[in-house]
Amino acid sequence: MTAYLILHGWQNHRPEEHWQHWLADRLTDLGHQVTYPQLPDPDDPDPEVWLEELARHLAGLDPGAERIVVAHSLSAVLWLHAVARAMPGLDAVDRVLLVAPPSARVLSGHPEVASFALPPLEFTLPGPTRLVAGDDDPYCTEGADTVYGTPLALPTDILPGAAHLDLDAGYGPWPAVLDWCLDPAARITARRG
Repeated sequence: MTAYLILHGWQNHRPEEHWQHWLADRLTDLGHQVTYPQLPDPDDPDPEVWLEELARHLAGLDPGAERIVVAHSLSAVLWLHAVARAMPGLDAVDRVLLVAPPSARVLSGHPEVASFALPPLEFTLPGPTRLVAGDDDPYCTEGADTVYGTPLALPTDILPGAAHLDLDAGYGPWPAVLDWCLDPAARITARRG
């Protein structure tokens, strides 16, 4: 069994059609421990509250299992804040997937999430971390590989035409992300069809 923590982004109320909901259901069906919490105030989030929630949910993962975090959008930035602060418990996570993190320009342009301003990316990630993003993400027009991949030396998958990897981009079922959850060597590709 593996323990998964799936974290949503800004304005995400965990709709059943979203790939994260789909992923949580598939992993649960396979017998894994899955935590997919609704984070407080997703429309006007407080980074301190979200960090507390992150710490609480990490502590709830089975310590005897492989532990994997999948963070989309604003929660990918949340993860980076936790690392920058050396939050306890991060080193117990075995793998992390950061999906479509927004850029500093986008964060600063929206008062609701401006307090999530990027920390300086001058730290070492505590464990294997992968980045996946669309090549046309409207929330990171500078390019996720430029903003995050290169500064953090992350293996990065840039998917053509995948936008923000959300429902608006057609990301309901996404078999490639399930494949990666089950096998870290799996290539993350764009959704088909």
